[in-house]
Amino acid sequence: MVRPAWLKGLRFRVAVVFVLGSTIPLGVVGYFAVRTADAVIAAIVTSQLENVAADKQELLQRWMAERKADVAVLARSAVMRSLDVAEIAPYLALVGEQYRAYRRFLVLGPQGRTVYDSAEGQPRPADDEAGYREAVRHGTYVSPVHWDPSHGEAVFSIFETIRDPRGEPAGVVCAVVDTQAILAQVLNVSLGETGECYLVDGEGTFLAHKQPERVLRDTIARSESFFNLFDEHVGPIYTDYRGIAVLGAFRRVAGMPWYVVVEQDRDEAFASADRLAWNISAAVAATVLVAIGLSWGLASYVASPILALSDAADALSQGDFARALAAAPRPRTDEIGVLDQAFRTMANRLWERQARLQEKIGVTEEELRKSEEKLRHTLEAAARSERLAALGRLAAGVAHEIRTPLTSLKLFLQSILEDIQLGPDQAEDFDVAMRQVRRMEATIHHFLSFARPQEPCLTEVNFPKLIDDALLVVQPRANQQEVEIEKRLAGVLPKVEGDVRQLGEVLVNLLVNALEVMPDGGRLAISVAPAPPEPPGTGPCRVRIDVSDSGPGIPEAVRHRLFEPFFTTKASGSGLGLAIVQGTIDRHGGTIVVDSRPGQGATFSIFLPASDARGPDHAENPGG
Repeated sequence: MVRPAWLKGLRFRVAVVFVLGSTIPLGVVGYFAVRTADAVIAAIVTSQLENVAADKQELLQRWMAERKADVAVLARSAVMRSLDVAEIAPYLALVGEQYRAYRRFLVLGPQGRTVYDSAEGQPRPADDEAGYREAVRHGTYVSPVHWDPSHGEAVFSIFETIRDPRGEPAGVVCAVVDTQAILAQVLNVSLGETGECYLVDGEGTFLAHKQPERVLRDTIARSESFFNLFDEHVGPIYTDYRGIAVLGAFRRVAGMPWYVVVEQDRDEAFASADRLAWNISAAVAATVLVAIGLSWGLASYVASPILALSDAADALSQGDFARALAAAPRPRTDEIGVLDQAFRTMANRLWERQARLQEKIGVTEEELRKSEEKLRHTLEAAARSERLAALGRLAAGVAHEIRTPLTSLKLFLQSILEDIQLGPDQAEDFDVAMRQVRRMEATIHHFLSFARPQEPCLTEVNFPKLIDDALLVVQPRANQQEVEIEKRLAGVLPKVEGDVRQLGEVLVNLLVNALEVMPDGGRLAISVAPAPPEPPGTGPCRVRIDVSDSGPGIPEAVRHRLFEPFFTTKASGSGLGLAIVQGTIDRHGGTIVVDSRPGQGATFSIFLPASDARGPDHAENPGG
């Protein structure tokens, strides 16, 4: 796989080194700072939670001891021993109002009969019988937490034996306590917005919670909180019963199957550490961006002059001194500036040396190219002339061998016509034979004209008469084919000297060719107008003669071969017509070109030089 060029450049490598060198240490420091902050915060929060759990454990144990002591005092009082309802009722009402921790009082006499019930009319507690028995047997008994349907809350009962003066059990006093009183008076905590303290039993069931609807209904048995309490320590951070990551601590209440749990959400506890991590990440990102910018600028400061020198050296190797010296960097006094100045001095000296060498040689590369082009054209013209000369000699030999027997054949046929009376069928055959003889004579004439072209007899050309004479020859055929002829002549034309007969043959040849491609009618146009010299500004004007038709056009594949000898696209023909036309125009010092598009007809354009534009070959009269 080919790597992009910019990955191999000095700028990229400097930027990578600079960025890595500046961000890796910062990233490592930031990573350890965040890890340390997390560990410190976890330790602090865990320690705080442990202290709170220990405080709440101690408070709850003290509170339970106080409640047991309260019930024990009640049981030992003379009022309770009397089992007199008139005395018991106001006494217990005063106690309940004073302490506000008891939901209900119940006094049971011998055999567990009810002596007094502060919630008269309501069902007796579900655990009163078991509590009565346990209290009589052990003196004091605390029932498990259960649901009190009469008040719709979780409660537990404290039973204490009432003894007579002889120390025998005379009855039992029962105080019913609401677990929400424990939450309100003991387990309330201040641990931010998410901190909470709740009470569970050994099965993980809630006994006291800030959400009363969870008490005795929900459990933490399926959460990491339960395993954190009763199994191996899960870790400083675990998932609680809500599915939220928390930090927590727990303590067991002495003498009770209860556990105090204190927890705080991880997000709140680690808010400062998260802000620190975010700030460090932002600092690292900003450092990376700044490092990239600085490194790119530094690399550009170092690499840009080197790249400029590389481009200049490449231009110098190609001989383009102007491009090599074009872009001048800002002046610098360091080593790169010294190198650039030395390079420019060398380039200037090489440029001056090349200029002196060109002056000594006296010819530029462009002149050599033009000379080579001219030589190539000359060689091509010489080769073409040699081929045409060979064809001419061949054509002259063939014409000479055929002309004599053809003349004898023609005279023989003419003598037959004088001596013999021919019938209608024989006369028709005789006409066919004579037409073929004349056709062969015309072909031989073309061969001889091509093989031994006559030098033009120069006179001043009268273009209106030249055009009219040519049109006079082709007009009957044009009328027969219903071809419309259009003629346009400019009012003022440069003076041209030429052979009127040969130029007339040229025009007739072109006009006949145009009519042949329009057998079903069309438009034939011939125009004469002045034309500028080619190339412009190199001599007098020229005369341009255009012969245009509205025929099918000439295919591009054969257009370049139109003027080759013996090349024809007709079913019959010698293929010498356009070759003779080109030869005639060449002998007049002119040129002929063709322009055609499929379906848009063709235009043959003849350019004849004015009289004062002729070269030495046409300066003298060749007819003398």
